[in-house]
Parts: sequence; C-alpha cells; structure tokens
Amino acid sequence: MVCGMASVKVTITLGDAELLQIKKLATQGKTPNVSAFIQHAVQVALADVAGWGAMLAQALQQTGGPLSNSERAWADSILKPTPRGRGRKRAA
Repeated sequence: MVCGMASVKVTITLGDAELLQIKKLATQGKTPNVSAFIQHAVQVALADVAGWGAMLAQALQQTGGPLSNSERAWADSILKPTPRGRGRKRAA
C-alpha cells in the first residue's frame, strides 16, 4: 500500500485455489500480504484497461472513426463475458 493514500475496506470473493496461491506468495515473501497482492492486481488491471482504451481510440481514428451501432452490437455479442453462475450457492 502506498503511504498517504486513503483506502477503503471492501469484500471480494475469490476461489479457494486462488486465495491459497496468494497466501503462499505472501508466506514466501513475494508479496507483503493478501491485501497488497489484490491492490497490485487492481492497479495492473486498471492500467491494462487504460492502455487498451488508448489503443482502441488510435485504431478507430486510423480506420474511420467511432464504431457504428451495428458494429458495437456485433463486438458486444462476441466479447461479452458469459455469466459465471451468479447467485448460485456454493456447496458446503
């Protein structure tokens, strides 16, 4: 965590295997703790989103401008993630 930055506690859900891997990294000293690992992962993901957004804007500028409604609908249908069982209860 960066000193001086405000932080807010949130609840997230991780798979058992992912959490075990993160805890193992913390035990090995490769990350300070689970929270630090998640904070870093979020920073990386946000940088990726910004980078892809900039790259898309540049590509659109070079190829004729913004997507049409039909192009956007097609892209959404191809790229939309599939639901991962929201609302299902995990077996105890």
